[in-house]
Amino acid sequence: MKPRDIPNVITFFRFLLVLPVVILLLQDRFAAALVVFGVAGFSDALDGFLAKRFDWRSRLGSLMDPLADKLLLVSCFVTLGWLGWIPVWLVALVILRDLVIVAGAIFYNMRIEQLEAEPTMVSKLNTAAQIFLVLTVIFSLGVRTIPAFWIDILLYSVLATTLWSGIDYVWIWGRRAWGKRGQ
Repeated sequence: MKPRDIPNVITFFRFLLVLPVVILLLQDRFAAALVVFGVAGFSDALDGFLAKRFDWRSRLGSLMDPLADKLLLVSCFVTLGWLGWIPVWLVALVILRDLVIVAGAIFYNMRIEQLEAEPTMVSKLNTAAQIFLVLTVIFSLGVRTIPAFWIDILLYSVLATTLWSGIDYVWIWGRRAWGKRGQ
Protein backbone atom coordinates (compact mmCIF):
# COMPACT_ATOMS: atom_id res chain seq x y z
CA MET A 1 0.00 0.00 0.00
CA LYS A 2 1.24 3.45 -0.93
CA PRO A 3 0.59 6.57 1.15
CA ARG A 4 -1.70 7.88 -1.59
CA ASP A 5 -4.04 4.93 -0.91
CA ILE A 6 -4.67 6.04 2.71
CA PRO A 7 -7.76 8.18 1.91
CA ASN A 8 -9.37 5.24 0.07
CA VAL A 9 -8.61 2.88 2.97
CA ILE A 10 -10.22 5.37 5.37
CA THR A 11 -13.25 5.61 3.08
CA PHE A 12 -13.52 1.81 2.97
CA PHE A 13 -13.41 1.84 6.78
CA ARG A 14 -16.40 4.22 6.73
CA PHE A 15 -18.37 1.67 4.70
CA LEU A 16 -17.69 -0.83 7.49
CA LEU A 17 -19.13 1.56 10.10
CA VAL A 18 -22.60 1.64 8.50
CA LEU A 19 -23.74 -1.73 9.86
CA PRO A 20 -22.63 -1.08 13.46
CA VAL A 21 -24.45 2.28 13.48
CA VAL A 22 -27.66 0.64 12.22
CA ILE A 23 -27.39 -2.22 14.71
CA LEU A 24 -26.80 0.18 17.60
CA LEU A 25 -29.81 2.27 16.56
CA LEU A 26 -31.99 -0.83 16.33
CA GLN A 27 -30.82 -1.87 19.80
CA ASP A 28 -31.75 1.58 21.20
CA ARG A 29 -28.09 2.17 22.06
CA PHE A 30 -28.24 5.74 20.83
CA ALA A 31 -25.22 7.15 22.67
CA ALA A 32 -23.00 4.42 21.23
CA ALA A 33 -24.53 4.96 17.78
CA LEU A 34 -23.73 8.66 18.11
CA VAL A 35 -20.08 7.85 18.87
CA VAL A 36 -19.75 5.52 15.87
CA PHE A 37 -21.53 8.06 13.65
CA GLY A 38 -19.06 10.68 14.93
CA VAL A 39 -16.09 8.42 14.10
CA ALA A 40 -17.51 8.02 10.58
CA GLY A 41 -17.83 11.79 10.27
CA PHE A 42 -14.27 12.28 11.47
CA SER A 43 -13.04 9.68 8.97
CA ASP A 44 -14.81 11.59 6.19
CA ALA A 45 -13.08 14.82 7.19
CA LEU A 46 -9.73 13.05 7.53
CA ASP A 47 -9.77 11.31 4.16
CA GLY A 48 -10.84 14.55 2.47
CA PHE A 49 -8.09 16.51 4.20
CA LEU A 50 -5.42 13.95 3.26
CA ALA A 51 -6.58 13.72 -0.34
CA LYS A 52 -6.48 17.49 -0.77
CA ARG A 53 -3.44 18.29 1.37
CA PHE A 54 -1.14 15.71 -0.23
CA ASP A 55 -2.89 15.52 -3.60
CA TRP A 56 -3.81 11.89 -3.00
CA ARG A 57 -7.02 12.22 -5.00
CA SER A 58 -8.16 9.35 -7.18
CA ARG A 59 -11.09 8.50 -9.41
CA LEU A 60 -11.92 5.59 -7.09
CA GLY A 61 -11.90 7.91 -4.07
CA SER A 62 -14.07 10.47 -5.83
CA LEU A 63 -16.68 7.76 -6.37
CA MET A 64 -16.35 5.87 -3.08
CA ASP A 65 -16.32 8.87 -0.73
CA PRO A 66 -19.78 10.27 -1.55
CA LEU A 67 -21.16 6.73 -1.81
CA ALA A 68 -19.93 5.90 1.71
CA ASP A 69 -21.40 9.15 3.03
CA LYS A 70 -24.72 8.55 1.30
CA LEU A 71 -24.93 4.93 2.46
CA LEU A 72 -24.35 5.97 6.08
CA LEU A 73 -26.81 8.84 5.95
CA VAL A 74 -29.58 6.96 4.13
CA SER A 75 -29.12 3.95 6.42
CA CYS A 76 -29.56 6.21 9.45
CA PHE A 77 -32.60 7.89 7.88
CA VAL A 78 -34.24 4.55 7.06
CA THR A 79 -33.47 3.12 10.50
CA LEU A 80 -34.71 6.19 12.37
CA GLY A 81 -37.79 6.21 10.14
CA TRP A 82 -38.39 2.52 10.86
CA LEU A 83 -38.13 3.24 14.57
CA GLY A 84 -40.56 6.16 14.25
CA TRP A 85 -38.11 8.93 15.14
CA ILE A 86 -38.10 10.53 11.67
CA PRO A 87 -41.36 10.70 9.66
CA VAL A 88 -41.58 8.04 6.97
CA TRP A 89 -42.73 10.64 4.43
CA LEU A 90 -39.44 12.52 4.90
CA VAL A 91 -37.41 9.31 4.58
CA ALA A 92 -39.29 8.54 1.35
CA LEU A 93 -38.67 12.05 0.00
CA VAL A 94 -34.93 11.90 0.77
CA ILE A 95 -34.65 8.51 -0.96
CA LEU A 96 -36.76 9.67 -3.92
CA ARG A 97 -34.52 12.70 -4.43
CA ASP A 98 -31.43 10.50 -4.38
CA LEU A 99 -32.99 8.05 -6.85
CA VAL A 100 -33.93 10.87 -9.23
CA ILE A 101 -30.39 12.25 -9.07
CA VAL A 102 -28.79 8.83 -9.60
CA ALA A 103 -31.15 7.98 -12.48
CA GLY A 104 -30.44 11.34 -14.09
CA ALA A 105 -26.70 10.90 -13.65
CA ILE A 106 -26.80 7.43 -15.21
CA PHE A 107 -28.88 8.73 -18.13
CA TYR A 108 -26.59 11.72 -18.63
CA ASN A 109 -23.49 9.53 -18.45
CA MET A 110 -24.86 6.97 -20.93
CA ARG A 111 -26.57 9.31 -23.40
CA ILE A 112 -24.74 12.64 -23.24
CA GLU A 113 -21.16 12.43 -21.94
CA GLN A 114 -19.12 11.20 -18.99
CA LEU A 115 -20.45 12.84 -15.89
CA GLU A 116 -18.09 14.53 -13.48
CA ALA A 117 -19.93 14.71 -10.16
CA GLU A 118 -20.03 18.20 -8.75
CA PRO A 119 -22.33 18.84 -5.81
CA THR A 120 -24.08 22.20 -5.84
CA MET A 121 -24.14 24.55 -2.87
CA VAL A 122 -27.80 23.75 -2.21
CA SER A 123 -26.96 20.03 -2.29
CA LYS A 124 -24.20 20.61 0.27
CA LEU A 125 -26.69 22.56 2.39
CA ASN A 126 -29.16 19.67 2.10
CA THR A 127 -26.53 17.15 3.15
CA ALA A 128 -25.56 19.33 6.11
CA ALA A 129 -29.22 19.65 7.14
CA GLN A 130 -29.70 15.88 6.87
CA ILE A 131 -26.58 15.18 8.94
CA PHE A 132 -27.60 17.74 11.55
CA LEU A 133 -31.09 16.22 11.78
CA VAL A 134 -29.71 12.69 12.25
CA LEU A 135 -27.17 13.87 14.83
CA THR A 136 -29.79 15.87 16.71
CA VAL A 137 -32.31 13.02 16.80
CA ILE A 138 -29.69 10.50 17.96
CA PHE A 139 -28.31 13.00 20.50
CA SER A 140 -31.83 13.65 21.79
CA LEU A 141 -32.47 9.93 22.18
CA GLY A 142 -29.13 8.98 23.69
CA VAL A 143 -27.66 11.94 25.54
CA ARG A 144 -30.04 14.78 26.32
CA THR A 145 -33.59 15.41 25.14
CA ILE A 146 -33.91 18.19 22.60
CA PRO A 147 -37.30 20.00 22.54
CA ALA A 148 -39.56 18.68 19.77
CA PHE A 149 -39.89 22.22 18.41
CA TRP A 150 -36.20 22.28 17.41
CA ILE A 151 -36.37 18.84 15.84
CA ASP A 152 -39.46 19.94 13.88
CA ILE A 153 -37.51 22.94 12.57
CA LEU A 154 -34.79 20.56 11.40
CA LEU A 155 -37.34 18.22 9.82
CA TYR A 156 -38.83 21.04 7.78
CA SER A 157 -35.37 22.37 6.92
CA VAL A 158 -34.53 18.96 5.49
CA LEU A 159 -37.86 18.95 3.62
CA ALA A 160 -37.17 22.37 2.09
CA THR A 161 -33.53 21.70 1.16
CA THR A 162 -34.37 18.23 -0.22
CA LEU A 163 -37.01 19.66 -2.54
CA TRP A 164 -34.84 22.65 -3.46
CA SER A 165 -31.73 20.58 -4.21
CA GLY A 166 -33.69 17.97 -6.17
CA ILE A 167 -35.27 20.64 -8.36
CA ASP A 168 -31.89 22.37 -8.66
CA TYR A 169 -30.18 19.21 -9.93
CA VAL A 170 -32.95 18.45 -12.43
CA TRP A 171 -32.84 22.05 -13.69
CA ILE A 172 -29.05 22.29 -14.01
CA TRP A 173 -28.44 18.87 -15.56
CA GLY A 174 -31.57 19.07 -17.72
CA ARG A 175 -30.32 22.34 -19.21
CA ARG A 176 -26.85 20.87 -19.78
CA ALA A 177 -28.29 17.81 -21.48
CA TRP A 178 -30.60 19.96 -23.61
CA GLY A 179 -27.68 22.15 -24.66
CA LYS A 180 -25.57 19.15 -25.67
CA ARG A 181 -28.30 17.19 -27.43
CA GLY A 182 -27.40 18.49 -30.89
CA GLN A 183 -23.64 18.14 -30.53
